[in-house]
Amino acid sequence: MSSKGGGTALTRRNYRLASDMDKPRSTGIVNEKLLSDYLHHVFPSTKQGPTLASLRKPLGFQDLPAHLEKLLSEDTPTEDGQAVDGRLGPQPVVLDHTSGFEGLLFVDDDLLGVIGHSNFSSIRATTCVYKGKWAYEVLISSQGLMQIGWCTLSCRFNQEEGVGDTPDSYAYDGNRVRKWNVTTTNYGKSWAAGDIVSCLIDLDEGTITFCLNGQSLGTAFTNIKMGPGIAYFPAISLSFKESVAFNFGSRPLRYPVDGYLPLQNPPAADLMKAHKLLGYIKNVLSTAIDTQEEGLVEKDCAVWRLHGEPTVLVTLAHIFNHFAPLMCKVYLVEDVLMNFLLGILEGGGSVDEHPLIQQLLDLFWLLMEDHEVNECLKQLMMSLLRAYRFSPIIPDLGFQIHYLRLTTAILRHEKSRKYLLSNLTFDVLRSVVFFYIKTPLRVKEAGLEELIPTTWWPTHFDKEGKDELEPKDESADERLRRRAYERGCQRLKKRIEVVEELQVQILRLLLNNKDKSTGEASRYIFLNKFRKFLQENASNRGHPTALCPPEYMVCFLHRLITAVRGCWDEGHRKSLSSVSSDGAYVPPQLFYNGKVDYFDLQRLGGLLSHLKKTLKDDLASKANIIIDPAEIQATSMDDLDEDDESGAAQRLPGAVAMGGALARPSWLSSPTLGRANRFLSTAAVSLMTPRRPLSQPEKVKVRTLAVEQRTEEDIEGSYGNDGLLLGRPLEEPDQPNADKSLLEIVDGIVMMYNLSVHQQLGKMVVVSDDVHEYAVALKDTEEKIARCPARRADILEELQKSQKVFAEKLNHLSRRLAWINATIYSKEKMLDIYWLLCVCIRTIEHADNTGSLFAFTPEFYLNVAMNAYSALKNYFSPANGMDELPGYEETLTQLAAILAKHFADPRIVGTDIKDSLMQALASYVCYPQSLRAVERIPEEQRVAMMKNLLAPYEQRPWAQTNWILVRLWRGCGFGYRYTRLPHLLKTKPEDANLPSLQKPCPSLLLQRHMAELLSMDKDMAASFLNSVLNQLNWAFSEFIGMIQEIQQAAERPERNFVDTRQLKVCATCFDLSVSLLRVLEMTVTLVPEIFLDWSRPSAELLLRRLAQLLNQVLNRVTAEKNLFDRVVNLRLPGLESVDHYPILVAVTGILVRILVDGDRQGVSRAASVLLSDPCFQLHSIQHLLGEGGESSSSAAVASSVRPAVGSLGSSVAAPLPSATGSSERKHFSLHAYTDYISEEEKHRVELMLAFLTEESKQAAASTAPTSEEDLCPICYAHPISAIFKPCSHKSCKACINQHLMNNKDCFFCKATITGVEDYSKPASS
Repeated sequence: MSSKGGGTALTRRNYRLASDMDKPRSTGIVNEKLLSDYLHHVFPSTKQGPTLASLRKPLGFQDLPAHLEKLLSEDTPTEDGQAVDGRLGPQPVVLDHTSGFEGLLFVDDDLLGVIGHSNFSSIRATTCVYKGKWAYEVLISSQGLMQIGWCTLSCRFNQEEGVGDTPDSYAYDGNRVRKWNVTTTNYGKSWAAGDIVSCLIDLDEGTITFCLNGQSLGTAFTNIKMGPGIAYFPAISLSFKESVAFNFGSRPLRYPVDGYLPLQNPPAADLMKAHKLLGYIKNVLSTAIDTQEEGLVEKDCAVWRLHGEPTVLVTLAHIFNHFAPLMCKVYLVEDVLMNFLLGILEGGGSVDEHPLIQQLLDLFWLLMEDHEVNECLKQLMMSLLRAYRFSPIIPDLGFQIHYLRLTTAILRHEKSRKYLLSNLTFDVLRSVVFFYIKTPLRVKEAGLEELIPTTWWPTHFDKEGKDELEPKDESADERLRRRAYERGCQRLKKRIEVVEELQVQILRLLLNNKDKSTGEASRYIFLNKFRKFLQENASNRGHPTALCPPEYMVCFLHRLITAVRGCWDEGHRKSLSSVSSDGAYVPPQLFYNGKVDYFDLQRLGGLLSHLKKTLKDDLASKANIIIDPAEIQATSMDDLDEDDESGAAQRLPGAVAMGGALARPSWLSSPTLGRANRFLSTAAVSLMTPRRPLSQPEKVKVRTLAVEQRTEEDIEGSYGNDGLLLGRPLEEPDQPNADKSLLEIVDGIVMMYNLSVHQQLGKMVVVSDDVHEYAVALKDTEEKIARCPARRADILEELQKSQKVFAEKLNHLSRRLAWINATIYSKEKMLDIYWLLCVCIRTIEHADNTGSLFAFTPEFYLNVAMNAYSALKNYFSPANGMDELPGYEETLTQLAAILAKHFADPRIVGTDIKDSLMQALASYVCYPQSLRAVERIPEEQRVAMMKNLLAPYEQRPWAQTNWILVRLWRGCGFGYRYTRLPHLLKTKPEDANLPSLQKPCPSLLLQRHMAELLSMDKDMAASFLNSVLNQLNWAFSEFIGMIQEIQQAAERPERNFVDTRQLKVCATCFDLSVSLLRVLEMTVTLVPEIFLDWSRPSAELLLRRLAQLLNQVLNRVTAEKNLFDRVVNLRLPGLESVDHYPILVAVTGILVRILVDGDRQGVSRAASVLLSDPCFQLHSIQHLLGEGGESSSSAAVASSVRPAVGSLGSSVAAPLPSATGSSERKHFSLHAYTDYISEEEKHRVELMLAFLTEESKQAAASTAPTSEEDLCPICYAHPISAIFKPCSHKSCKACINQHLMNNKDCFFCKATITGVEDYSKPASS
């Protein structure tokens, strides 16, 4: 064993020999008298009185073992294990995993931690008590549904009934804040993960009490059943995925209660010995031998150094003979060693100012056997972790800082750090817990009331329910409150930053890559463990016990980003030509050279095995990588099947306990955080390079290597070996990058964000949403109080009660929000997420440059780019504005370019990722700032994007692309300037951040691109519009079919319920119809010639189809007493968006464009086609202006049924002042919507109506009647005008042309049509 201190590494046996046979030499230059004085000083006898030193028996090393034995045996208490009256059962006390449980549970190796794995599982301990006062503690790891307490042997539990649900069982449930004994009443406080519940039973008085974090919750039960045959076992019932750990006394109780004994005896004899031995060690540390003066000198422990003085070393060796074996016991490590080490750091100052801990660890490694040091360090770190995790939050976070400082001090010791990294961190210890700062659930106990005495919340909301960022009419009092609250938040943030700084220090120690003197550097051990940790979390999504909770992941991610960027920039300062962390990205080689394991995560191009087969030539030509054919065959389907089988075997790790309790896997069940589950990755085939110098053009044949086997050389490379960056494509700049190991950690950070961090960020926003809701409710209540008449004192009293409840809740929530904003949504955290977004964008851009090799990029890079942007926009603001981020505009543009390019990228095959890209682009064009970013991308990319959006709507998810086109148009269309539909303004405001509720921001630039594309590419325009018309026909027909069913259900006399899903689908079909109509309006406005220039192929046909569909929509929606009216009047929840306004205004926009705004020839063509359509009815057009013709009186009767509650449907009770001043309008009328439709727009509708009235009169006069035989047998609307070849069947041109756009078979005989000729009826017939 080597040591950093001086002195030789001797085994314990050597020391003993030295002390017996070779005394003079081993004492060095210390004479016998001085040695005797020294030993008597170090080992003072407790029995002798204050005798003179001269009368003491001389003491030398040969007498020391006997003297030490004698001292240690004095006052030793009796043997631990003897039975104590009032208790039955074995020692140590554990959970009864053989017979004392019900349901399915995971139990930890130490039989103290448990996770529920079925609906409601119960388990009890092995030991019971029948008299006396007893206690045990439960460490709460998750705050869900659990009942903790005591039960007798006669209690029978099942999946519905647990502890507290049977007569002789008693329980406390901090989730529902109740106590249970068959019946239930309110009791105690709510618990949170990280709390400790003490369960106390007094069998002399017959009472049961519970404490939370050492504070008594009061007596829960009195007069419990006692007497012969009645004994109580500790017991718990817990629901699925909930986890706890018990402490029956195997470790010191965190909150001992006077008079109550732990169920398990403390190791009293060992405890006394350990304390004595620690005292002797302290004596050695504080005593120096002055050989010149031949006397002993008192000195400060803190400056003690291990100098290799033989006298001191031999003395310590004798102490450690006894001390080392004791330090392998968890109780003694926690009670003796941990408290001693914490005491050393208590003086404050930085950890560097306390070198004694380093010296002591040197001493441990020098004087203890390896297995003893290992066990001692393991127990010490476990105890620290438990202490950190289960410490209550106090205002200065003192406990957390205390334990983190000691952790840092221990990890500063190189040998200890490497041992812990190799054997504990991420494996047994789950050190991620050290990077977590828990959010206090109970604000008062955490001291937030003192820290933030003044609370504040937003009180000014605009008409859409959003908080106003800069309220103009903020009163002086409000301003003072807000500023006081902000100061309180700053104080809190400063305290939290102290903890975060310590956590980053710990990570910087783990990322040290210079400590190579004792084997591999810490960073490479950390890297391999970190990868394995990611693998567990990526591949075990269905196995909750192995997953790291997302709230831990969030904190770990931020600390890791800070630490990695620190290391990266340190390297950059040494080599200025390298990339700084601001320009960090992950080079594309990592995705295909196999040096980094991506487990079975999906790549953009599909499965890795498939990509290796299809792209092996590209890999060889672009990246000089040849894939071993054996590797490709290894990933055949048989192999994957085998993986599934072996995976199934691993899914329930540990032995299955008898009965139903499964043994141990847990992530966080026990605070010791047990052993990691051994999930080994077999799916990803790793491609690895042999370690030999390579000249650049030489092809590299690759081999497989598991994560754990990689060395520093495999990662960093050496002598012409590129390490992680093997296989650099020509497009990739040969710029020196940071340490390659950091690249892999950055890659891991991106993966972590994708695994669970993003969801957690979204989850924590709930608190600020709650604050907003309560603030609105409080403001509403205050307004009601102001309006309440003086005579109604009863109402006033109720309102004031409500006001008080809301204000209390807001006080609590605003303090909690301050904590969450400081730990999760602070400016620094926002910059971390922004940095991650930029890393992803740069990585995607570099990968995109590699051409076909882009397919190897893991999907999560695109996901994180989209999600990180969404988080910055929706979760971090308004507290922190995005505009303040450095280079924000440019980043927005880069992201816009990625979305525009890749939403239709043929290299991306996954449907989920394609949908995500499409949704992200759809959301992007809803906000002015991001839409401008889309307009800033290069023109070539913009045009390509529009071309992809205008592809025909068949065989692809078209609803999203249609929505994107609608957003580009919204704000330009007829009456299309609204944010929310007029009739919905009075209803509850939805989340104002939703993309669909943004103010219109049309893009004239992208509209111009669309117009150019449609006018130049005639074939594309025809197929695009044909598909839009097809989809409109489908969507509107579906909608009408559904409202018929809803109407029939509503008319049945018996009480019935319409399926909410059906209502949702119905509303969706309506919304789709409206948005398809708006796309048609956009097309007609931008490129009217598509319909009106009949020299273009299909123009006439498209116009006829358009007219036909518009007439159908108008007739269905405007007919008197129609189905549409009746369903709208039902006001069904779920059909709020279904109303006359959106659909009629969209139709009107198209009609006005082709009948009023066009040139003369176009208008006459449009009018003739519209009027010749058999479905055309003039009164449908009149209905738009509320001129219902002769049937208006009946319409008035029909529509008077509908309540006039802010609706703008058929019973227009004109909620908005109408243009004509008549508020008694009974029809839908565009005149009622003065805020939404301009005077000019109304004037154009009147012109259109006048024009159509005149045209229809002329048409009626000139049309000759046609006999029925001459009508088209398909539509019966037009005369026969076409004959098909070769079968000679006939129809009108409109029917056959429409049919041929989608099908080439004859209507009648199914023969393939080869041609269509004009047909005119022979005169003779």
